[in-house]
Amino acid sequence: MKISHIEHLGIACPSIEKALPFFENVLGLKCYNVEVVEDQKVKTAFLKVGEVKLELLEPTSPDSTIAKFIEKNGGRGGMHHLAFCIEDGVANALAEAEGLGIALIDKAPRKGAEGLNIAFLHPKSTAAVLTELCENPNK
Repeated sequence: MKISHIEHLGIACPSIEKALPFFENVLGLKCYNVEVVEDQKVKTAFLKVGEVKLELLEPTSPDSTIAKFIEKNGGRGGMHHLAFCIEDGVANALAEAEGLGIALIDKAPRKGAEGLNIAFLHPKSTAAVLTELCENPNK
């Protein structure tokens, strides 16, 4: 797989509204996009640090993956995943990863925030880091 850069760092938080003042007022970052991804039961907010984005993730349902992650972390949330931009396509990267014995969470790409095609690799195969593969289908 051909990785061009870190696309974003995913940070789970119980409330985007409560988390944003730290990122905006203390760190001086600017939130440029907030959206809900219905099928993932999550609200996202994006901020940029140089070329890397931070994605704040707030659950929209108690049965969402993010809600379960926050619950496991004592209600605090925290670093959730690392996302890489894949130049040769997420589908190709998934096939390559599976061929190398990496456990896949997603067998095929799906739509994520900001219109990206995404897929996740299981942390049991990725040095305990939930890894997201992303591609912009419009580039």
